[in-house]
Amino acid sequence: MSTAEFDAVIHPPARLQIMAVLTNVQEAEFATLRDLTKVSDSVLSKHLSALAEPGYVQLRKATTNGRQRTWASVTRAGRAAFERHVVALQALAGLVPAEPVSAPA
Repeated sequence: MSTAEFDAVIHPPARLQIMAVLTNVQEAEFATLRDLTKVSDSVLSKHLSALAEPGYVQLRKATTNGRQRTWASVTRAGRAAFERHVVALQALAGLVPAEPVSAPA
């Protein structure tokens, strides 16, 4: 298996979590993603920017109850990249033995 299938943009754990959520919903609010990933606002903002730069995520700002909120949604390119990345992870996981290997005593 080639590691070329892995997407370096998606691979960091918080970004992988964000993409997993966004591929299963129409869009998600910033606070929801922050709570899920357990990162600060500034760190989440950087992750979303990193995903938006290659066009994987689209960000939408809207005012709700007098507060500006940010919503994120996955793009077609993002969904395709995420699916390829998951296939690469599944192939890698398939190389792991089903039974834990014991270390020699």
